[in-house]
Amino acid sequence: MELKVEKISKVFHNNRNSNTVLKEVSFTVRESQFVTLLGPSGCGKTTLLTIIAGFQKASGGRILLNGQVVQKSGPDRGFVFQDYALFPWMTVRENILFPMKQKGFPKKEREERLKELLVMAQLEGVERLYPSQLSGGMKQRTAFVRALAGRPEVLLMDEPLGAVDFQMRKALQEELEALWSKNKTTVLMVTHDVDEAVYLSDRVIVLSACEGRIVKDLAIAMDRPRDRQLKEYLYNKGLLEDFLKRN
Repeated sequence: MELKVEKISKVFHNNRNSNTVLKEVSFTVRESQFVTLLGPSGCGKTTLLTIIAGFQKASGGRILLNGQVVQKSGPDRGFVFQDYALFPWMTVRENILFPMKQKGFPKKEREERLKELLVMAQLEGVERLYPSQLSGGMKQRTAFVRALAGRPEVLLMDEPLGAVDFQMRKALQEELEALWSKNKTTVLMVTHDVDEAVYLSDRVIVLSACEGRIVKDLAIAMDRPRDRQLKEYLYNKGLLEDFLKRN
């Protein structure tokens, strides 16, 4: 699997004014990498993610998945929204089965895949519950494995932990990292949280506040799970914070 972003630009027009939110952004995500797009609010992170997902068109450039140009949304890309977007009228089981039904998986394969995902996400015993009955961690794990259920080639996540408080966020980061480590699906995630980026990512791509340009592409070569108190961890965190301040 290879995801290539080639010179993507996005300009929004409003009456006589125009606003450039992305300017010739290019990078490649390779198989099994966890890559994060980091930057301040309004720098174009989510816009870029939705262009990759096929939810909106770029003003220039192209997206390629395994050498094929992406024209629209498709099952080869899973998406996790900031608020998880679980169907409230469906149980955990039904939410996870939904993308497999949409893709036409045979019933036996759906049930086998469901069982595998419930075990992986430690959701056995709660599969008959509705989203309103779940803890924040359970909602996150359900959204994550639902996005994996249809076997996408890349998982796109838009601020998946953005709606929780600081302490819960750190705990959910650890849960997400453990869950990803079991599967190693290729991930491209958006966040504005530097600590989250360092904790979860193999690479962190920093976007500038103006005109959404790449100002840093930093490899995080640390063992997992990561110790937030290590000098190397704090060095990488400080480096990224400095880039954000200067750009």
